[in-house]
Amino acid sequence: MTGETQVSSEATSHVFAGFLLDFDGTIIDSTEAIVENWKRIATDLGIDHEEILRTSHGRRSIDVLQQLDPTKANWEYVSKMESQIPNLSRSPAVEIPGARNLLETLTKLHIPHAIVTSGTNALLTGWLNILQLPQPQHVTVAEDVTLGKPDPEGYRKGKDKILAERKHIDAGDDRSTDVLVVEDAPAGIRAGKAAGCKVLAVATTHSVEQLKKAGADWVVRDLRFVGVERCDGGFRVGFSGLL
Repeated sequence: MTGETQVSSEATSHVFAGFLLDFDGTIIDSTEAIVENWKRIATDLGIDHEEILRTSHGRRSIDVLQQLDPTKANWEYVSKMESQIPNLSRSPAVEIPGARNLLETLTKLHIPHAIVTSGTNALLTGWLNILQLPQPQHVTVAEDVTLGKPDPEGYRKGKDKILAERKHIDAGDDRSTDVLVVEDAPAGIRAGKAAGCKVLAVATTHSVEQLKKAGADWVVRDLRFVGVERCDGGFRVGFSGLL
């Protein structure tokens, strides 16, 4: 997690068709569990786990392993490995402040939304169940894409799902077609922008400067600074305490 950041009183809002949310670092913080996992893998491979951690955040495990040991870069190995992370961790994941409230609001207001994560379905399902978080309408997981972030494939697929869902909810020429990506990592921000989305970054794992340099449209400390309501043409999202 990043250190203390000065929060401003600046606020703004924008109308969107729906949400695409990254998971780890955005909805939950499982940093310690992930570090434990890569330490186990590093021991098996006979390398320093710090070498893995320098480049692994926000990336699919299968892409990381392709560089470290191609023999382990297959979905059978990766899914089994990631399915164990929530259960083997001595330090369970914690919720990012405001995340549960946002997910509950999206569900309550029937706002089209999806989780787009570099984790496998086994990892995502494990954390959702352990933390008893609301189930998202749609998911795009590591197995669903050919290339992981910063490639935009995952967010493009998620965006298509959101806009298809939006057509069923509200037909009209004035409805918004903008989709909001919520991210914590530069690779994810670049993926969201390349997919043609607006991007809100939360400063939970990277500095404000890194997030802005990656192209984030807005930066807030965490999800407590995000509010959502229905409006004509879509869903109005308010951002307060902009950094």
